[in-house]
Amino acid sequence: MIVDSTRRGKRFPDSMSRTIPIWTCVLNRAIRDFKNDWDCSLNLPLWIPQTEKASIENRLDEWTQRLKDSGADIASIAACLRKPLRPLWISHKTVIWLNEVPHHDSWDFTPIILISASASASASASSSSGVSVSQQHRTTSEFSWNYIPGAGDDEESWARGLTPVLFWNHVYDIINAGPHLCNHMVADIVEKSRVNRAYRGENAPQITLKPTTSPSLSHQEPLCLSTNTADISGTHHELRITWLGSTNVALASSQIAADAVDIDCVLNCDRDSISVSLPSTEAYLHLPILGSKFDRFSLLNNLPSAVRFAKLNLSQGKRLLVCCHNGEDISVCVCLAILMSLFDEKGSYDDGKSFSVTRVTKWDMRRRLVYVCKFATNARPSRGNLRQVFNFLIGGNGVQPPPIDE
Repeated sequence: MIVDSTRRGKRFPDSMSRTIPIWTCVLNRAIRDFKNDWDCSLNLPLWIPQTEKASIENRLDEWTQRLKDSGADIASIAACLRKPLRPLWISHKTVIWLNEVPHHDSWDFTPIILISASASASASASSSSGVSVSQQHRTTSEFSWNYIPGAGDDEESWARGLTPVLFWNHVYDIINAGPHLCNHMVADIVEKSRVNRAYRGENAPQITLKPTTSPSLSHQEPLCLSTNTADISGTHHELRITWLGSTNVALASSQIAADAVDIDCVLNCDRDSISVSLPSTEAYLHLPILGSKFDRFSLLNNLPSAVRFAKLNLSQGKRLLVCCHNGEDISVCVCLAILMSLFDEKGSYDDGKSFSVTRVTKWDMRRRLVYVCKFATNARPSRGNLRQVFNFLIGGNGVQPPPIDE
């Protein structure tokens, strides 16, 4: 039995309390077309008011239909899932009676475990010394248990250089290291990956971290990082060129683009230029685009040049590779803008004719993003960059401006 005592204070972000439960329910409803006995109940945490739950339930059918219309491959998801999805919430105040928890194989649902390490709002109460408990905690521990809205989106501030690929390739090593050695294990993994990339001639900057101030770790010796690359996995082979259907448009990281073959032209959106082997200098364009966290308008300002370069080459039947630092964010957004501006709904190049007679909506852009993500499975476009793409499309900065209503 799993019991959560989280009733006071906010320990879970809204994404865990509302967004994820809503979309597990919506996905279950979409899968019901393939599995008639699927449980499609809306499972919200106890702290969500009944009035809000009723309001959400009234819109579930609408959201389910939107998912079906988006072009997402629901059939493949249905084939992978044996049981309907259901969220479970666990915080550091959760009480779990292990001897009363049945084996997960006997559950009639697939659990989505939502874990929060945040402290409740009551933990910020002032102490007798006049210093809040949360302030004391931050000055005596390297672990940020206090809830900070939006902090999960800024992984560069807390992930210590650990990428999703590195994490999943070493997940059991990290867990087995325990809380006292976890950060040392992460540092070792990140450094070995950096050295491995440096040996291959890739951009591999040193990860700089603030020194820890936790008394519990002060007695430990400094970590000696190994440079043995024999055990590095999940780095080079995970990086590849991804072709977006039959559009002649591909995306990749800038490291992969430097060694790419069977490519006619390259649009480099990384900060640094790369050396590529192409038929002419006109086949390479470098647009140093910054992410939205560093420049809110960098992508928007560069998209007109990117689309013009793409049109010039794609109209001649050339194969275009769009690259950025990791091939997961900026390059995905640039490809999205190119597809929206130069291709029709079926993914055929039409020189911008469809775009010229269409007023782009957010729904149109979502559907096209689903199309991109079918091929670029590692795509992680940020909300700020996607917003710039949408502003570019509705602002008439594409090949031709959209029509203006009378």
